Amino acid sequence: MSPSPQRKRIRKSPADRRAEIVDAAAAIALTEGLECITLRRIGDQLGVRPGLISHYFPAVEDLVAEAFGTAAGAELNTLLPVDPVTGSPTDRLARFFALATGAAYDDISRLWINARHLSRYRPALRDRVGHQEALWRGRLEALVRDGVDRGEFRTTDPYVTTIQILVVIDGLGAHANTEAADRPEVVTRMAVSTAERELGLESGVLTRNGAALDAARGDAPVPSDPDGTPDPRVSEADRRVLP
Repeated sequence: MSPSPQRKRIRKSPADRRAEIVDAAAAIALTEGLECITLRRIGDQLGVRPGLISHYFPAVEDLVAEAFGTAAGAELNTLLPVDPVTGSPTDRLARFFALATGAAYDDISRLWINARHLSRYRPALRDRVGHQEALWRGRLEALVRDGVDRGEFRTTDPYVTTIQILVVIDGLGAHANTEAADRPEVVTRMAVSTAERELGLESGVLTRNGAALDAARGDAPVPSDPDGTPDPRVSEADRRVLP
């Protein structure tokens, strides 16, 4: 009997191998923390020798920074796409808040807490955190300015309003490691209410549109008013959501 032919190993390109390493590190960062990223751990994860990892990242600190940037960048592109396909600024902002709140957002909130703490001692990570923060401000400010230009939002200073919204989001995200089950609704929706107030929007419009998005995905109750009572005024137009 002739021996079975051996599988030919496909050698990955340097770009593909590097991306694989960064993706594995980003996954560990999200689920376990940036401190758990080591050359040996990533090598075990990918079934390769640690020396291969060090070939691409001689300093593990550079891999930690890259992993954070990849995870945070993917989050930003999900919440605030560079080139949104459709939707008014109000729809896109409602979508942003619908995706950026709740348990599904806790892992990335913990990663930001983790990164900001470690960045005090790790220059490469500190630079990447600053870069990601600038991207966040720029992307959200662009949305706010678009809403002002279209007459949907009213604010005299889009930049300041953007900072106000992000400060509240960061403040709420800082509690991702604590129990939030008994947190009053007025607290959990502080970022949304801040945006509505500072942008001159009707109270509850972002909540209703965001709830409509969740309902379309099958993971939320019928849209409600800020006090939690069902809103009979929600029309089919209010139920429009982005894909």
